[in-house]
Amino acid sequence: REAGVRNLERQLAALFRKAARSIAEGGPEKIKVDEAKVREWLGPRKFASEVRKRTAEPGVATGLAVTAVGGDVLFIEATAYPGEGRLKVTGQLGEVMQESAQAAHSWVRSHAVQLDLDPAWFEAHDLHVHIPAGAVPKDGPSAGITMATAIESIASARPVSAEIAMTGEITLTGQVLQIGGLREKVLAAQRAGIKKVVIPAENEPELEELPEETRAEIEFVLADTIEDVLGVAFEEARTSRQPTDITRRRKAAATR
Repeated sequence: REAGVRNLERQLAALFRKAARSIAEGGPEKIKVDEAKVREWLGPRKFASEVRKRTAEPGVATGLAVTAVGGDVLFIEATAYPGEGRLKVTGQLGEVMQESAQAAHSWVRSHAVQLDLDPAWFEAHDLHVHIPAGAVPKDGPSAGITMATAIESIASARPVSAEIAMTGEITLTGQVLQIGGLREKVLAAQRAGIKKVVIPAENEPELEELPEETRAEIEFVLADTIEDVLGVAFEEARTSRQPTDITRRRKAAATR
């Protein structure tokens, strides 16, 4: 979780000292340091995967972001309450991210019929989109498709698949545009146990830069439009709402 490896070196040194002391006190001459031994010697785990817990309810989608210490998983939450169709965005967001939220809201609302949603629902409800860790400033356009997915999730009362994370900029016409920091974002998804990552189709050449084990472990969905994203985002909708170009969906391991 840090930019360098200094703290990692300290943790490894602590394990070596524990092992050396165990041997010096008459323990076995060879010690296998597995996960159970690490927890015994270094204490409880400091980072836990929140993805499955956080996405269990409708209105939460998993995005990916780049921070000062590398990539990170970003949860985008949406909720609704009786109102007049207004949109509220919180989480200490910059202007670009606020505009992304507005574009995502406008696209979902304008395509309600195509998405099997009731247009009157949007007229009778206000939407609140929030990105937790409110004390941390956030900005950038790459959360657009995640916001659109969270909004459709709350409007349709369907949870987003816990196996999926996504990154991509959205336009008012539903196009998914290229983003930066793909390597850092994908590695963050791998750490979080994500099995499928939706990325803009324009970022496909950058998959070559990923480690081989990452390409083998994660399935990538290349999205040209927001329909491609929504086609794989909902567990219950996979058979009825497929990506517009299913041939572009594949495991990176099979293509490298």
